[in-house]
Amino acid sequence: MKPTAGEKTFYAINSFILLLLGVTCLFPLVNTIALSLSDLQAIASGKVTIYPVGWNTDAFASLFRGTRIVPAFWNSLTITIVGVIISMVATTMTAYPLSRRIFFGRRFFTLAMVFTMLFSGGMIPTYLVVKFYGILDSYWALWLPAMISTYNLLVMRTFFENIPEEVDDAARIDGCTDLSYLLRIVLPLSMPVIATLTLFYGVGYWNSFMSVLIYINETSKYNLTVLVQNMIQSQSLLQEIVLQSGQVEEQVEVVPESLKAAGVLVMVIPMLVVYPFLQKHFVKGVMLGSVKG
Repeated sequence: MKPTAGEKTFYAINSFILLLLGVTCLFPLVNTIALSLSDLQAIASGKVTIYPVGWNTDAFASLFRGTRIVPAFWNSLTITIVGVIISMVATTMTAYPLSRRIFFGRRFFTLAMVFTMLFSGGMIPTYLVVKFYGILDSYWALWLPAMISTYNLLVMRTFFENIPEEVDDAARIDGCTDLSYLLRIVLPLSMPVIATLTLFYGVGYWNSFMSVLIYINETSKYNLTVLVQNMIQSQSLLQEIVLQSGQVEEQVEVVPESLKAAGVLVMVIPMLVVYPFLQKHFVKGVMLGSVKG
């Protein structure tokens, strides 16, 4: 059926609005890349917009020489990798029984978990619980409270429910136990939702900010997000970075704006690299996991 004139107008307006939103979202990233690679005069005169003016990579050199950005990068990587593994295992092991219709108390446990989406204990009670268990100033204070996201749990549970019961019946006839059925049949069929939730958890742990500020006291354990935030807010720290770069003559080539932009890019690039590999599973994982709610 050919679209009517009204429908064409509607699609054109929608396309224009989406294009405008896309450009609005993309411009800050492009501008940040341009700032990190431009020279002092171009940045100071405000000539930098969407492309570098006067190619200059001294900001990255000063950043890696004068800050703890490398240890912070490894801290972020540790928090993310271990956190994703813990969260995916916990979410899978919780979602599977909740997806089984024969599981006793299935509805009660599901409602109890949904309740936590609407009402939470809050920051101070959570802090007191973490302190009670003696895990302050350790990464367990980040991993344990964020181990299971209820939203992610519901998406995975619904995805498991969409696997035909005939598959389960055939597996039972072949002698599968619950564990072997989960590991050998359910998980291989659930790669879209596993990839999607891995991305959700990964982005969450990589961008951890408030939880690190609240539970981590040792600055040597700070992740990239906190380090870059401190660098952006502290002008004196930026000057110190330039001084600690060890080459005084570079002070005229590095400005705070380019250092800030370089720090932001170092924090953002890993997620930009990972996302395309998981994007193909993204729509299928979320859609199939949300059909029944």
